[in-house]
Amino acid sequence: MFEIIYEDDFLLIINKASGVVVNRAQTSKEVTLQDQISDYFKLGGKLGLGDRAGIVHRLDRETSGLLVVAKTQKAFDDLQMQFRQRIVKKKYIALVHGFVKGHQGSIVAEIGRVGKFGKFGIVKGARESVSDYIVETQYIMPDDHFNQLLHRYKLTKVRINYLRNHAKEYALLSIFPKTGRTHQVRVHLKSINHPVVSDLIYTPNKLLTFDLTWCPRLYLHAAQIEFTHPQSKKAVKYTSQLPKDLDFALGKLILLRLSKRGFSGQAIDN
Repeated sequence: MFEIIYEDDFLLIINKASGVVVNRAQTSKEVTLQDQISDYFKLGGKLGLGDRAGIVHRLDRETSGLLVVAKTQKAFDDLQMQFRQRIVKKKYIALVHGFVKGHQGSIVAEIGRVGKFGKFGIVKGARESVSDYIVETQYIMPDDHFNQLLHRYKLTKVRINYLRNHAKEYALLSIFPKTGRTHQVRVHLKSINHPVVSDLIYTPNKLLTFDLTWCPRLYLHAAQIEFTHPQSKKAVKYTSQLPKDLDFALGKLILLRLSKRGFSGQAIDN
């Protein structure tokens, strides 16, 4: 069963675990979050468009974090309107490869489907998407831990050199998507050459194999959401702490010192 962050007569805020599919699909028979919510509400009929059990928006299967569910049709319609009009403010936490320059930035790109296997990318003429981000901290992987992970596999010198250049530096970002395209945050971060750690779809395979040795799942978490309550019309905000598995993975890295001019490259002593 899902974790409940907040509930009243009009809405339900849940904390979705990584690996859980949100919506039912004809091609899959596994239990989804939609099934669980339908059982929780004891829904005999439809609630929301397409019998969605009141689920107002989506999270990728691999992404953890906050999900908004409406408990009445009126609340569903109101919340859907807020998403369409970009009233809802969302914050994601992501650990990405490489040091990200500057303290903040914005990514604007057209995202569309690429190929036949559920993959998306930057496609000219597709739907525009916007994500703002803030660089919270930068990290490095300590040499002893890095070398220990390398020894788990028989790697060529070329692969080892590649990993030394691409798998030792990291940045923790807060991302604020202004639009809601499929895989938006993941595609945006890949487009600026900072793919999310352990992204099974968008991290290059040479990096992904290494990622999974120390971070077993996508490092992306929906940490905060703000909107107008559909009944009281008051501004509300809900937060979700970083899951233990992601926090544990982050603990394997060394935090760099932040100076007034940016990241100094000096490690902070624990």
